[in-house]
Amino acid sequence: MLRGTLAASVTPLRSAGNALDEEAFGPVVDFLVAGGLDGLLAMGTNGEGILLTVDERRLAAERFLEASAGRLQVAVHCGAQTTADTVALASHAAESGAAAVAVIGPPYFLLDDQALLAHFTVAAAACAPLPFYVYEFARTSGYAVPHVVIERLRETAPNLAGLKVSDHPWEKFEPYLIEGLDVFVGPESLIGQGIGAGATGAVSALASAFPELVAAAVRGEDVDVGGLRALIERFPRHAALKHVLVRRGVPIREDVRGPLRALTPGERNGLDAELASWLTA
Repeated sequence: MLRGTLAASVTPLRSAGNALDEEAFGPVVDFLVAGGLDGLLAMGTNGEGILLTVDERRLAAERFLEASAGRLQVAVHCGAQTTADTVALASHAAESGAAAVAVIGPPYFLLDDQALLAHFTVAAAACAPLPFYVYEFARTSGYAVPHVVIERLRETAPNLAGLKVSDHPWEKFEPYLIEGLDVFVGPESLIGQGIGAGATGAVSALASAFPELVAAAVRGEDVDVGGLRALIERFPRHAALKHVLVRRGVPIREDVRGPLRALTPGERNGLDAELASWLTA
C-alpha cells in the first residue's frame, strides 16, 4: 500500500511538447528522492497524462520505474477516455512493476453509476492484485464519483485500496474519508486538516517542484504549502512547475503538451519575482 508523501510528478517533454524527454526522467526522480518523498504518481493531472498517447504513457511509466530503481513508490495514473485504453494502461503498469494504479473517471461524458462502476471494476481487475485507487477530482473529470459507486466497487474490486481526492473546499473533500480506505490529499491547503482527520498522506502537484516543503507539511510542520500552491496557480501551472524545476537545477525543459501553453517571458519574470524567497537550489 502507498504511504506518506508522493509528488504528482511532471512528465519531461521536448520538441515543443511533442515528444517525451527520456533523458530527463532520471534527474527528475533524483530530485524527488533528494527532497525526501516517499513516492510519485506518474502521468496524473500534473503529469499531462490524458494528453499523451497510450504508447507514450507506457514508455513514461517504464522510465519512471527505471529511474526510481526502488527508491520511490511509483503509482501510475491509468485513467483514459476509453475503458479499453484504461485497461491496457493498468495492465501494463502492473506488468512493469508499479506500486499501485490510480484511475480518474473518464472525462467529457457524464456516466451513470452502472457505467462508472463497470469501468472502475474492469480497470481494477486489469492490474489485480496491485492496489487500485480511485482518483476523485470532480473539476477535472466533470463530475464527482458517487459514494454508492465506491461502496459497490469495494465488492467488485478486492484490490481497491483507497482514493486520491483532489476536491476542495473541505466540505467536498471530507465525505471521501471513507472508513477502511486509504485517502491521499490532493489540495495542499487541506493537507493538515486531511491528515488530522485520518488521511494516509498526500499526492501533491506542488511536491513535484518543492518536495521538501510538502513532505514537511505532511509531517505536521508549519509550512504554507497552500499559499505557495495558490501563487503557482496564478500562472499556467504545468509550465510554471517545470520552470521552477529548471531554476532549482533539474535539467528539464519547460515544454508542455498542447493545448497547454508555455509561460510568456513576462510571466516567467513575474513568477521568478513572486517566488524569489522560495527558489533555492
